[in-house]
Amino acid sequence: MLVAAAVCPCPPLLLPELAAGAAAELDGLRAACDTAIGAVLAAEPDLVWVVGPAAEHGVFEEGGVGSFQPYGVGRAVTLGPGRSSEPLPSSLAVGAWLLERSGWRGDARGLGVPDYLEAELCAANGVRLAGSATRVGLLVLGEGSARRSLKAPGYLDERSEAFDETVARGLAGADAGGELSALDDHLAFELMASGRAPWQVLTAAAAGLGLSAKLLYADAPYGVGYFVAAWS
Repeated sequence: MLVAAAVCPCPPLLLPELAAGAAAELDGLRAACDTAIGAVLAAEPDLVWVVGPAAEHGVFEEGGVGSFQPYGVGRAVTLGPGRSSEPLPSSLAVGAWLLERSGWRGDARGLGVPDYLEAELCAANGVRLAGSATRVGLLVLGEGSARRSLKAPGYLDERSEAFDETVARGLAGADAGGELSALDDHLAFELMASGRAPWQVLTAAAAGLGLSAKLLYADAPYGVGYFVAAWS
């Protein structure tokens, strides 16, 4: 059963050594992520699933290795204490780094969900993850629209602000109003919102549990919607 979940964005720039001179700009975001993940670990999960956007749909067993070499930093992280040598997608590498930063040394596995994954399949994934251990924690990674400003990765789209406001309401209310569950996959794709599928995995895992929620961060630095929330 799901006992707690943290929602965080997954830009590689979260790593201070990657952000270099701009590292301080995201200190507040890192602190919010630490708080959200700390709430998950305080719930004493038996297993933490790291769920994030990926090119392909699939499970990553313990020990998967994430590298930040493509971004110019010779840093590697491992997901959990296992010995798998399977390479992690970027989002799960950031998740593994966040867990390492939090001090988690317990069991951890990863789930990559592509942006084309339909809501029904996201829901099926969430139910499966919630039933994978007696006490399950989730670290759910993904971002809102990457089209929030003229300098954003996808340029400005006037629909992006309303989309991200819907996301913020859903995260703040543990999806009590169904905002996240009802996100349109086509619109999310057009707005380059990588979090749609991971958030819908979360809502299915949390369905019927009556979790409380705190929205710890909601902003759009660099023209991309970043959100941090804690559900418990």
